[in-house]
Amino acid sequence: MKIGDFARLGQVSVRMLRNYDELGLLVPAHVDPWTNYRSYSAAQLARLNRIVALRGLGFGLEAIGRLLDDHLTVAQLEGMLVLRRAELAEQLRATGDQLAAVERRLRLIEGESQMDQEFVVKPVPALRLGELSCTVGAQDDISAHVGPLFGRVWDAMTAAGARPGLGVGYYVVGEDGMECHCGFAYDGEAGPGFGVGELPAVPEAVTLVHLGSMAGIGAAWQAVGRWLEDNGAEPSGACREVYLETPMDDPDAWVTELQQPFARR
Repeated sequence: MKIGDFARLGQVSVRMLRNYDELGLLVPAHVDPWTNYRSYSAAQLARLNRIVALRGLGFGLEAIGRLLDDHLTVAQLEGMLVLRRAELAEQLRATGDQLAAVERRLRLIEGESQMDQEFVVKPVPALRLGELSCTVGAQDDISAHVGPLFGRVWDAMTAAGARPGLGVGYYVVGEDGMECHCGFAYDGEAGPGFGVGELPAVPEAVTLVHLGSMAGIGAAWQAVGRWLEDNGAEPSGACREVYLETPMDDPDAWVTELQQPFARR
């Protein structure tokens, strides 16, 4: 898959992947000799998860290279992460953001051994949204920005007399981070405090229903990436999250459909 798509699934920036390549920590599976474009395999997500997790534990890049060359097992890495989680919990006031980042990366690693999910391939209709957007430099910053952004869109739309439909997020990878669009299905015009976005219809998208809180959605997206590679396909267009059920008093009861438009190779 292309470097931008691999960066999105791995929840890192393109710039970070290039740095890991230069250091020999994560070399692309293929580099086109004519264009110098980097391509990655879904199998490399496991190594990327370990690199970022070990960085979160405070290891330097040279030490990380030695640990990975020693074939650090999932059990060993999980043990190290759990220990770090306990240490960070004692320093929660000063290091809360760092603890949350390690927790999310731990969920991604745990997701590597989960059973296969049920994927559905189907056409996705065009969609018009009342929305706001932002760009975040690091994947771990997304949750801190997306939730409040949805709240701002909802408040602006209802204040304008609009009737928001289902919540939808769609995401586009850029050179320095992720462009996040947050909004609600809407057939009207832009209003004070919110704009309008258009998502085109796509003939084929692979979809997966994620049950539970947003804390585990990264592992679900990585599963989608592996499905694409296993089925000879590649992302084609912005990935989407459609929030089907969102009880605000019970995040574990959320139901989210992941949609990734794709093209067959």
